[in-house]
Amino acid sequence: MEDPAMSVEELSVSQRSDRRSFTALIAGRAVKRRRLQSVEELQQAALQLISHNHNLSDLILEAGSGAEAGGEICEGAAGSGYVPDKNTVGKVGASLLEGELQRQAGELGVPVGVLCVQVVMEKLTGLNLRGSGETAMIDSTQRAELAVLLQAVRELLRVFSPKLLWQQYWKTQPVLEVVYCLHAEEILPLQNLLHSEPAVCVWLVSQLQSLCGCRASDPEDEEVQRRILSAVVSVLVGSGFEDSVDSAVSRSCCSVLDHMLSWLLDSLGNTDPSQSDPPAAAVWLQVFDPALLGVSVSEETLRRFYTHSLTHILTHRPQLKVSDAISMQSQWSFTKTPRLLTDLYCKVCMVFSVEVVLAHLQQVLETHEVNWQNVLSCVSTLLVYQTNTHSCLRELLSRLLTSAFESYDVERMITAFLLARQGALEGPAVFPSYSDWFKVCFGGASGYHGNSKKSLVFLLKFLSDLVPFDPPQYLKVHVMYPPFVSVKHRSLLQEYVSLARTRLADLKVSVEEMGLFEVVSGAAAEDQLQCPAQQDVEKAIALFQSTGRISVTVMEASIFRRPYFLSRFLPVLLTPRVLPETPDTRMAFIEALRKAEKIPAALYSSYTESCLRERQVHRAGVHSSQEQEGNPQILLKAQLQELRRLLSAGAAEGDVRAQLANISHSLYSVCADSPDEPAERTVITLTLDQPPPPHTTAVVNVILQSFCQCVLEACRVSPPHRQGQWAGQFVKMLLGHTKIYTALLHRVSQLLQIQGPSLAAPHVLGLAVFLVELHVCRSSCSPVKLSSPRCICVSPAEALSSVLPSSTKTHMDFSLRLCVCAMCYALCRSSSHTESLSHFIPGHLYKQLMFLVPRLLPETRECVLAVERSVCGGQDEAASVSGWASVTDPTVSVRSSARALWTHSAVRNLQEHPEYQLSFSEWLLAELRVQRSVDALTDTERQVYEHWVCQQWFLPRSVSSGGCGGNTETACSYIINSLLDMSLQPVQDPSAPPHTDSCSTDILSRLQELLWELQFSRDQSRTEREGGHFLWDLIDQRCSATSGPEHMGSELELQRILHTCNRVLLALPAAVLVRVSRVGGRRVLDCRSLIEHINNHQRRVCCPAGVLSCSLTTHFLKAVLSASAGCECPAEAVNASLSQIHLQCPLLLFSAGHWWGFVRPVLCSLWGRLVGGEEPALIQILNDCHQWASRSVGGLCADSSAPAELLAVCLHSELQGGDAECIKSQLMLSERNRQVLVFLLFLYITDFLSAQLSSQGEKSVNHTKDLSGHLLSLLADSSDWLSLFHQSGSGTDLRVRNEEQSIYHCVSMVSTDANIRLMPFAFYSVLSGVDECVMMRASKAPGFLYTVVMSYAALLKLFLHGHTAAISSETPQQILSKAQQIVLKCVRLSPHSALTVSQRSQLEAECAELDPEVTAALSTLHSDDLGFDF
Repeated sequence: MEDPAMSVEELSVSQRSDRRSFTALIAGRAVKRRRLQSVEELQQAALQLISHNHNLSDLILEAGSGAEAGGEICEGAAGSGYVPDKNTVGKVGASLLEGELQRQAGELGVPVGVLCVQVVMEKLTGLNLRGSGETAMIDSTQRAELAVLLQAVRELLRVFSPKLLWQQYWKTQPVLEVVYCLHAEEILPLQNLLHSEPAVCVWLVSQLQSLCGCRASDPEDEEVQRRILSAVVSVLVGSGFEDSVDSAVSRSCCSVLDHMLSWLLDSLGNTDPSQSDPPAAAVWLQVFDPALLGVSVSEETLRRFYTHSLTHILTHRPQLKVSDAISMQSQWSFTKTPRLLTDLYCKVCMVFSVEVVLAHLQQVLETHEVNWQNVLSCVSTLLVYQTNTHSCLRELLSRLLTSAFESYDVERMITAFLLARQGALEGPAVFPSYSDWFKVCFGGASGYHGNSKKSLVFLLKFLSDLVPFDPPQYLKVHVMYPPFVSVKHRSLLQEYVSLARTRLADLKVSVEEMGLFEVVSGAAAEDQLQCPAQQDVEKAIALFQSTGRISVTVMEASIFRRPYFLSRFLPVLLTPRVLPETPDTRMAFIEALRKAEKIPAALYSSYTESCLRERQVHRAGVHSSQEQEGNPQILLKAQLQELRRLLSAGAAEGDVRAQLANISHSLYSVCADSPDEPAERTVITLTLDQPPPPHTTAVVNVILQSFCQCVLEACRVSPPHRQGQWAGQFVKMLLGHTKIYTALLHRVSQLLQIQGPSLAAPHVLGLAVFLVELHVCRSSCSPVKLSSPRCICVSPAEALSSVLPSSTKTHMDFSLRLCVCAMCYALCRSSSHTESLSHFIPGHLYKQLMFLVPRLLPETRECVLAVERSVCGGQDEAASVSGWASVTDPTVSVRSSARALWTHSAVRNLQEHPEYQLSFSEWLLAELRVQRSVDALTDTERQVYEHWVCQQWFLPRSVSSGGCGGNTETACSYIINSLLDMSLQPVQDPSAPPHTDSCSTDILSRLQELLWELQFSRDQSRTEREGGHFLWDLIDQRCSATSGPEHMGSELELQRILHTCNRVLLALPAAVLVRVSRVGGRRVLDCRSLIEHINNHQRRVCCPAGVLSCSLTTHFLKAVLSASAGCECPAEAVNASLSQIHLQCPLLLFSAGHWWGFVRPVLCSLWGRLVGGEEPALIQILNDCHQWASRSVGGLCADSSAPAELLAVCLHSELQGGDAECIKSQLMLSERNRQVLVFLLFLYITDFLSAQLSSQGEKSVNHTKDLSGHLLSLLADSSDWLSLFHQSGSGTDLRVRNEEQSIYHCVSMVSTDANIRLMPFAFYSVLSGVDECVMMRASKAPGFLYTVVMSYAALLKLFLHGHTAAISSETPQQILSKAQQIVLKCVRLSPHSALTVSQRSQLEAECAELDPEVTAALSTLHSDDLGFDF
C-alpha cells in the first residue's frame, strides 16, 4: 500500500490496462453463466469481475453510459428467466463504481472524494478539455464525451467534492462551456465560483469575450452559445442585483457585467457608423434582451440591472469636458451613432417609460461625471424612437431652466442647452429648432431671465462663457434672436453681442447681414493703449474695486488675447507676497478670476505655494503643529458602536450618558463646530431637492443607522418605559449641533417621502421613536417650515409627520406601520410618566393615523364614531407593553397591531383635543391625494368608505370638532373648496400622478349625493331661502380672489380657477345650479346668480371670445329647464327666465345660437321628458333664427322678427368654415337687416382678435380681416357700426346715437376684457384694408371722425401700457404709423362740420401729449366752420 499522505498529483496513472471493458465482460458472459435469482446475486457477481479490472477512468465512463450498458445486458439476458430493467442496471453500475472507488481509496489511503476528483480530472485531461485562453467552447465530439462523464459524476455526488474539482480544474485553464455544463448538471453552481479565486472575474470576462467572438459553424454550436450566454448572464444578473445575495458575490457579478459592458461600449465607440457592426458586440448585445434571461430573473431584479446598466453607459469613460461636448455635439446625432449603440439604448430603456428614463438621466447628470457623447446620443435615440419623448424633454428642459435661474446653477444651464441642441439636431419633425427654443425661452419678457437683473446677468455671463467654444451657428442664433432685455439693461446685452460678433469675425463668419444690434460706440477698442502689464493689472484692480466685477476688457483678453493674458498679465498679477489676514482688493480680484476659470490650475497652485513659503518665513511650522491626530469619523463610528453595546448589555444610565457626551464631542470635531457658539433659533426650511453638505452626508447616515440599531438592541432588553431616557438624550444631544441636526431633518424628510416603503422594519421602528422623542423636546427645537406654499412654521416632529405619504397602498402600509410604532412607543413611555399621551404624539401623526385606520380597517369605524360616548379609563401598563411587543414581533401584522391599538381608550380620546382632531377639509385633501389605480381599496370599498365618512362621520359632527354640524351646505362647501385647492396646487414632485388618477371622481359622487339631498330637502320644506345660491357664492368668491382684469397674470389665474370650477360644475346635476324661489305665492326660477357668474367670470376667459364652450352652454340651459319642473307652470317660468337671460346675459344666448345644432336635441329631449307640450318661446325663436340663416345662405332672402343679435349669431354659425368669396356673395342683406350686419361685423372682429391672440396663423387672420372689411364696405354709409367701438368709453357723449347704443350695448356684455381693450387695434386693422372709396363714404357718416381720433388715442395708450405685445407680427412702429396715416387722411376727408367745438377741444386735449402732429391737423378745422355744439 502506498503512502496515505500522498497527494492527488502523485497518484500513479499506471492502473490503466488493456483488459476488456466492464460492458464487454458483462455482455460476453450474460448467456453463458448460470441463472441468477436476484439483484443481489448479480451485484455480487459483478463485484468479483470488477475486482480484476482496475481502470477507474474507463470504468467511470461505463457508469456514465449506464443506459446503453443496461440495454445490452437486458438483451443478453432475454433468454433467461429474469430480465432487469435499464434503470436497475444503471443504479447497479453506479453502486459498483462507488464501491470500487471506496475500495481503491482505502488501499491508497486517500479520501474517496480526492480519488474521485483525480479520476475525473484524468478523464478531462484525456478529453483535452483544457482551455488555451482563446476559446470558450469545445467541439461536438468533446461535448458528447463530456456529457457521458458528467452523467457519471452526478451519480457520485455523495462521495464527490465539487469544490476540490474546481480547485484542480482551475489550474488547467478552464473552458467556459465545461464550467457551464458543470453548472447545468447541478454539480458545480456558477455562483459558488465567483468568489472562489481572486482571478475568477478576470477569467470569466476573458471567456465571455471569447464566447462572443466565437463564430458558430452550425446551428448546434449557435444554440449552445446562446444557452451558455443565457445561463451565465442569468446567474450574474440574479446574483448581482437580488437583495438577498451576499455582497461579495454581488460585487463580483456587477464587476463582470460592468467590464463586459465597457468592452461593448469600447468596441462600439471605435466603430465608424458606415462600417459593418462588430460581430462579437452583436452577440453580447443579446444580453439586454429580456427573453434571453427568461423567468430565472424577477422583474424587479431586471429593472435594477437595466438601471445599473443605463447608469454605467451614461458614465462610461467621462473623458470629454463640457467644452468638448459643446464643440463636438454635431457629430453625435442619431444618424452618426453606430447602429448597435442605438440598439443598446433602446434595449436598456425599453423596460422604463420615457419619464422614468429622463428622470434617471437628470439624476445621473447631477450626481456623476458623464460621458457626454453617450448621454446626448441616447437622448437622440429616445427622441427618434419614442414619440412622447418630445413633450417629456420639453418638461425636463423647463424644470432645468427654472431650477437653474432659481439657484443660478451653471451646470443645469449647460445641461439644458446641450439637451436642447441635441434635440434640434434631429430636425423639426422630432424637436423644435434651436432658434425656436431659444426664442421661446428667452425671447420675451416672460422668459426665465425676466424676473430680475441678476437673472439677466447670469444668462449673459453664461452665454459669454460659451463664446470661445460655441459653433458659429449657435452664435448666430444668439445674435439674431438675442434675449429680451429692458431698455435700462441694454448695455449688458450689447457687451455680449460685441463679444459674439468678434468671435464670429475670428471664425471668418460674415455677420454683415444680421445688423440687429450695433455697438453704440466702437471707439473703445481703438483707444485701448498698449500699456505695460503692470499698468494693466493696476487698472484692472481699480475697475474691480469700483464695479465689483471683472471688467469686460480683461474677460475679452482672456479669450482673444490669450498669449498676452497668460504670459504677461497673469504673472504680474500673481506675484508672490505675504497675504494679509483680511483679504484685500487684489486677493478678491484673483479669487474672482479663479472662480471664472481664467487662471490655470497649475499657475494658481504655484502662486498659493509661493505665498505660503513667503508666510512661512515669518511663521514657520504653524500648520504642522495644528494637524489633528486620527480620523474623527472613524472615532465617531467606534463610539456609536460602543453605545449600541452598552444598550444591548443593559448598562447603567450613567454609562450611557457618558458615552453620549463622548459622541457629542466627536461631532464637534467632525463638523468643525464649536461648543461655545450660541445656538441660533432660525427657521429651517425642508426641501426635497436641497442636498445636504457633502461632509455631513456620511455622518448623518451613520447617526441614523446607529440610532435605529440602538433602538432595536434596547428593545430586546426591555420595553421603552424601562429603558431610561437615553433616546431623548440622544435627540437633545443632536440639537446642539446645528449643521448635523439640519442635515438630519432633511435626510429623515427624504426617507419618509421617497424611500419609505423600501425601509426595513427596524428602520421604520427607529424613525418612529425618533419622531416621538423629537416631539417631546419640541420646546428646544428650531421651528421648521416646509417648502410647499402657504406653509406655516411648526415643530420638527409636526413637519416630518405632515410629509408622511398616503397616496398608494404601499405608502399607506408604510405610514400605518410608522404611526402604529410611534403610538405604541408613546403609550409605553407615557405609562410610566405623569405626562399625558399628547406630550409624546405629534398632532399630524395622529391625524394621519385617523385617516388610515378607518380606511384600511373597516371594523374600527364604529370605534371612531363612539369616541365621544366612550369613558376614558386609566392607562393599563400591561396593555401598553403588549402593544409594543406586537410591533416588535415580526410574526404579527401591522394591521393586527393597529386593530389592537384602537381598542385603547387613551388613543381614541386624543380626538377630544383640538390639535388632534382630523377636520373634514383635511380628510378631503388626504383622500384626493390617493391614486385610484394603486389604492388599497377596491372601487366598491372606496365608495362605501367615503359614503360612511361623509354621512356618518363628518356631517353630523360639530363644527368645532372639524365636522359640518349637520349642515349639508357646509359639507358641500368643504368638498368644492378641497377640489379646487387640490387642482390648483403646484406639482412639487415631477413624478406625482395627474389629477385624473386621483379620487376626485369619487368625491364628486359624494358631492352629488349631498346636493340632491339638499335639493330634495328644500323642495319638501317649501320655504324661501334668503340670499344667493351658496354654490355660486362659493365659486364667485374663489374667482374674485384674483386681481383686476387689466393684469395679464390675473386673467391666467382666473382661467386656471374657472377651468377647475367648470370641471366641478359639469359633474353636478344641472338642476342644482338654478334655485326655485317663491314670489307672490308662486314658484319662479331665480337665475340671478347664474347670470352674474357668467357675466363676471365666464365672459372674461371665453376661448374663443364671445362663446362659452358647448358643454357649459348645454349644462347651463339644462339647469334652467330642469329647475322649471319644480314650478307650477314650467313653460311660463322658462320663458320668463330666458327673457331675463336675453336682456342681462346675452353671452349665454350667443353661445346657444353658436352651438344650436348640438344643444337643441339635448334641450328638446330634456323638455319632453320633464314637461312635454309646447317648447319654450326662446327655443322656438332660436329654431327660427337658424332656419332663417340657412335660407339666407342658400340665397332665399326672408325677413324675420327675431332679435338681430340672434340672427347674426346663427348666420355667423352657418357661414363658418366657408370660402371668403362665397361668404361675401351671401352678405347682401336688405337695408332692413342693417342691424344684423352690424352684429355680424362685431362677430367677425371678435374672430379677428381671437385669431391674433391665439396665433392661429396668417391665413385665419387675413380671412377674418377680409370679411370684416367687406361688411364695413356694406355699412360705410351708416354710423351704426361705429357704436361697436363706443363700448370702451369713446363716443359716449354722442347723444344722437343713444338709442343705437342701447341696441348694441350687449356687445360689451359678450366680449372679453382683452377684446374690449383691443377694439381700437381692430378698428384700424379693418380700416387699413378698405379702399379709398369706402373710406370716403365712411368719413361722411356722423361721428366717424370723432371715433377715428378717439380710437387712435386709445391705440397709443394700448402700446404705452404694453397690452399689444402678442397681437401682430408687425412692429408697434408700423402699426402706429399706419394708424396715424389713416387719422390724418380722415381729417382731410372729413367736412369741417364733422366735429363740434367741445368735441374738437376734447380730442386736442387727448392727443396733445400722445401725438402733436394729429393735434396740429385737428387745429386746421377752424372754429367758425365747426358745427354747433348742442
